[in-house]
Amino acid sequence: MSWYEGWFDSDAYDLVYDHRDEAEAAQLVDLIEHEIDPAPDARILDIGCGHGRHARIFARRGYDVTGIDLSEEAITEARAQAEDAGLDLTFERGDMRNPYCTACMDGVVNLFTTFGYFESDAENQRALAAMTQALRPSGWFLQDFLNAPQVADTLVPATTRTIEGVTIEETRWIDDDRINKEITLSRNGTSTTYTESVRLYTLDDLNTLYDNVGLDLVATFGDYSGVLHTSNSPRLLLHARKKPDAS
Repeated sequence: MSWYEGWFDSDAYDLVYDHRDEAEAAQLVDLIEHEIDPAPDARILDIGCGHGRHARIFARRGYDVTGIDLSEEAITEARAQAEDAGLDLTFERGDMRNPYCTACMDGVVNLFTTFGYFESDAENQRALAAMTQALRPSGWFLQDFLNAPQVADTLVPATTRTIEGVTIEETRWIDDDRINKEITLSRNGTSTTYTESVRLYTLDDLNTLYDNVGLDLVATFGDYSGVLHTSNSPRLLLHARKKPDAS
């Protein structure tokens, strides 16, 4: 089993990333609205939607939203939270490498480093091609990815913290152009270990992938406030458009 097939279904994932909240998601949606200005009734596809925090904010603002994620647990939770909030949006389980539709969406988002999981560049490009296929000609794409130079320069090899009585030990290293993390959670003498591994695509790497699948890069940002991207930025946000003649 690949690391991403079990990690996102675990309760441990929510504990490790509990600092990712609705306010952060709203800031990113604000940036998308400011920079892209989607049509009021735009159809938006959220690939790798997780529990749907971004999708719910899009839906509250009147967009027609569909969220896709490989994790059955995440999709179940996303549906429950949307229902509790009285929101009308769609969540479906799916593999990002498989096209959801052809030219049916005005916009596609791929957020919080939900990319670069697969072992080969060909499989990662296949995922990007599937996202592009869902876009209508000239449709917009927003990807929120890690900033590879900043990750390499600021890598902290090991950290330990405690949340809700659980000790979380994280070990990080870079190998073969991938950022890897081993996460061990311990409570009452019992430990469970998970891993993460993400391809360290640079801006140039992603621009090449975009060109290969029929996307034109429009702009880049360094964080959710919309500042210009530099090699020291905490994030790499890419706004692209599907080429009018792309399939």
